[in-house]
Amino acid sequence: MATLRIALRNVHRIVNTSAVASRTTTVFRPQYGWVSTYFSTNISNTQPLNIDLSNEESKRRLYNRLLYRSKQRGFLELDLVLGKWVEEHIHSMDENGIKALVNVLDLENPDLWKWLTGQEQPPEAVTVNPVFSAVQQKVLQNLNNHSSPETRATRGRPWVRGWDDIKKGRDSPITGNQ
Repeated sequence: MATLRIALRNVHRIVNTSAVASRTTTVFRPQYGWVSTYFSTNISNTQPLNIDLSNEESKRRLYNRLLYRSKQRGFLELDLVLGKWVEEHIHSMDENGIKALVNVLDLENPDLWKWLTGQEQPPEAVTVNPVFSAVQQKVLQNLNNHSSPETRATRGRPWVRGWDDIKKGRDSPITGNQ
């Protein structure tokens, strides 16, 4: 199934890049590609993202869909971080906030995780996104409050140690994230 999805995505990219030569690319890459109803990264930028908040049923459907996308990314850490944040904040978001959330959800998992945890510097287009900034602030605050400095890499470098590498005794956390 994954091979079919990759093949279809590649065909879609080839068709789109050869059809219009004057397209510009964007930092935001889709997670589910051109199949998603709320896919926000139209490369030609001719169609705006349509979000219908006119009645309660359409709001409920949109909120459920975005909540599902944030909790079921296939990357456990992001499932927990994004899912919890979206669950707490989605009902207070306006249309612009929802568009910003959709743009964050369209980012690739490994890149998003590295940017949120400070392992890599995010691009300017991602940094100015208010949802990304709020989630990053929450993640960095949790990291500072709940993880030992010995278990974390310096800013801008990937993590190389496990979460319990410093454990010295039998089931006794000396330092680490336990």
